[in-house]
Amino acid sequence: MKTIMRVGVDLSKNVFVVYGVDERDQSVVKRTLKRAELLSFFAQLEPSLVGMEAGSGAHHWARELLKLGHDARIMDPRLVAPYRSQGRTGKNDANDAQAICEAVGRPHMRFVPIKDPEQQAILLIHRVRKGIVNEQNRIANQLRGLLAEFGVVMPQGLESLKRVWSNTRQRYADAVPVLAGSEFDRLYARLGELHAEILRYDRRINAHVRTDVRARRLTEIHGVGPITASAIVATIGNGRDFKNGRQFAAWLGLTPKQFSTGGRTILGKITKRGDTYLRTLLIHGGRSELMYVHRREDPKSQWATRLRETKPWNKAAVALANKHARMIWSILAKEQFA
Repeated sequence: MKTIMRVGVDLSKNVFVVYGVDERDQSVVKRTLKRAELLSFFAQLEPSLVGMEAGSGAHHWARELLKLGHDARIMDPRLVAPYRSQGRTGKNDANDAQAICEAVGRPHMRFVPIKDPEQQAILLIHRVRKGIVNEQNRIANQLRGLLAEFGVVMPQGLESLKRVWSNTRQRYADAVPVLAGSEFDRLYARLGELHAEILRYDRRINAHVRTDVRARRLTEIHGVGPITASAIVATIGNGRDFKNGRQFAAWLGLTPKQFSTGGRTILGKITKRGDTYLRTLLIHGGRSELMYVHRREDPKSQWATRLRETKPWNKAAVALANKHARMIWSILAKEQFA
């Protein structure tokens, strides 16, 4: 077998497609492997550059390939798609593996940091918590909508709903059938159960922050709370996969889109690329800090105060989130934990 320099692997649950090229970019291997055969196949190869798309199991396989001496890289599938030779119409496992092999060799390709099992465990807690929060919001909206069918209008927001619930229950007790009333009570009780679960996950996240010096240091930034700090540390680790804070902010989708023509550059809305969860947390943190910056005298707060006075609220919140992202990268990459 010729020397394989670069390999693309199309991952799935049980069947994997491998495409490899030599130093002249000539195809030397095209194989379909079962799950049990993948590691034994790579164990027989000389160390090479191996690319795969981010998805279920990608971090596990990347760690295993690193143990075998290969240079494993994970990429966003959206960045791989342009390298598929037949475009959208030719999407299949073989073409995907070939596109991955081509993309991983590009000099300016952006890669996803490979996470260790501890990082994945923390992110698992965040994902479960986010699912419970979504379910809580869904049930609250369902309860509000069903009550409106009987002429009972509830205020928006979970806290507002809880404040007026006892009075509302007395109002609809005589206005709705007993069968409907029992269902309303059950839905409201479910909201209480979900809230208790969310608090339990919050305590686990807070415990992680207390034991991780990096996350604890990030919480010293105004607008970065325990949930944001924990999620960022679990996602990017020491942040050294990014060259600078600007690149990290761009990876999060917190930089504006650019359209240039004839030497003229037009900046649009933010790109919203990258990790949606982290971007959302940082923007929420920016909104929260904007409410209190006028009470502080430090340079960042003074800058944010001027920003709030001259820019729309959401635009100012995104700008503050971008600044927080750069500060976070600096702290993690330069190990400013003292």
